[in-house]
Amino acid sequence: MAATPEIPNSDKNGERRAREPDEAQVVVETRALSKVYRDFWGRQKVRALKSLDLEIHKGEIFGLLGPNGSGKTTTIKLLLGLLFPSEGEAIVLGQNATEVSKNERIGYLPEESYLYRFLNAEETLDFYGRLFNIPADVRRERIDRLIKLVKLDAARRRQLREYSKGMTRRIGLAQALINEPDLILLDEPTSGLDPIGTREMKDWILELRDQGKTIVMCSHLLADVQDVCDRIAILHQGELKELGRVDELLKVEDVTQVKARGLSADCQDEIRQVIERHQGELVSMENPTTTLEELFLSIVRDSEARPGRRIVKQEPTKQGKS
Repeated sequence: MAATPEIPNSDKNGERRAREPDEAQVVVETRALSKVYRDFWGRQKVRALKSLDLEIHKGEIFGLLGPNGSGKTTTIKLLLGLLFPSEGEAIVLGQNATEVSKNERIGYLPEESYLYRFLNAEETLDFYGRLFNIPADVRRERIDRLIKLVKLDAARRRQLREYSKGMTRRIGLAQALINEPDLILLDEPTSGLDPIGTREMKDWILELRDQGKTIVMCSHLLADVQDVCDRIAILHQGELKELGRVDELLKVEDVTQVKARGLSADCQDEIRQVIERHQGELVSMENPTTTLEELFLSIVRDSEARPGRRIVKQEPTKQGKS
């Protein structure tokens, strides 16, 4: 089993490389996926998920958002096969989500990492590497690389009970990557991290996407989702309320924003004609965007006011596709 090369950071110009998702390859697909929790007598207690239809493509970062109780964790558990659907189905990596074998290609970072506190970082990763039957020499190389990647080299032999919350999140990410997964499920990945750790976690997520990995990310920190996600789905009370590309969903359609450089005070009150007349440089003329927090709160409030209603912006058709 060959080791994956180190995660690249940037191109020759120092700019991050963007990857277009492979829309021809669907990594996760849900079809009318529903989950009902019942009591001891089989009576419906709560409908956690209602007819969820999603497609997640190879090489994209997909954000799953929603308030507490919206169905995010239930969706993740259904994709992992930890729960069985009441209706519908989920297809993950070409297999039914209930097939345990597909989990060999999945990395999972839960919101609370349940790790053995009396093991150190090396022992923890070695334990999980053995579960995947990774050969000893490959396991040693991979453990060393991942510990350095998450910047725990100085604490590699400290027991996890001595780790802070942020350090635990870092070793949790390394554990999720030990099997070099094709699909990575992250539940609140920046929880407990300081601002530097948060920025590093987001950089790692982007770099994993650049490697061709597919990432599904749940988070309550909307700014983090806005920074890294290509597309998002917003759930509320188990229903899909919004789905689309982040840049398209946040665009304010009825407002045009102009940015210019080198303009005199006399021409700042006018737009394109004045910019050209005064030999100013037109930097951009485009629709400004709102924030993901504003979009999220608007959708949740509208959902509470009008249950069952969903308004979704039409995703733009790419050139050459119908």
